Amino acid sequence: MFAIGDKVVYPMHGAGIIEAIEEREVLGEKRKYYIMRLPIGEMKVMVPMDNVGDLGLRQVIDEEGYERVINILQDKKNTMCPNWNRRYRINMEKIKSGNIYEVAEVVRNLSLRDKEKGLSTGEKKMLENARQILISELVLAKNTEEGQVKVLLEKLLA
Repeated sequence: MFAIGDKVVYPMHGAGIIEAIEEREVLGEKRKYYIMRLPIGEMKVMVPMDNVGDLGLRQVIDEEGYERVINILQDKKNTMCPNWNRRYRINMEKIKSGNIYEVAEVVRNLSLRDKEKGLSTGEKKMLENARQILISELVLAKNTEEGQVKVLLEKLLA
């Protein structure tokens, strides 16, 4: 269970802070929800407390996890499948997993591919989505500004 003020990650949406725990009636059913604010985009999300495990809600990474993400981004190995369809499906699964290290791999691999051969419209959109998810967690992990994390990413992926 999480508490108000905890920094958590909601797969496919990114990282945020639990601002409240409220009981709400939705479709005639009363349930408790985490009210989570996502700093990037200033979005609020209601997460049903009884579905937290199924949804993959987890704590934001610590300093060791942050360093591991940086190492992944610096590694210039691109291990992606050349087949567009398969590559897209694999990358989407990695993003949906909520695993920050897999999201970092997607950002690195698609960034490298973009520089080498360019990306399709679908992959460009996927890269931007994965970048936002990654940035949102790194901002909360290091207690820093979005702009600083974007500059860091640009340097690491250059």
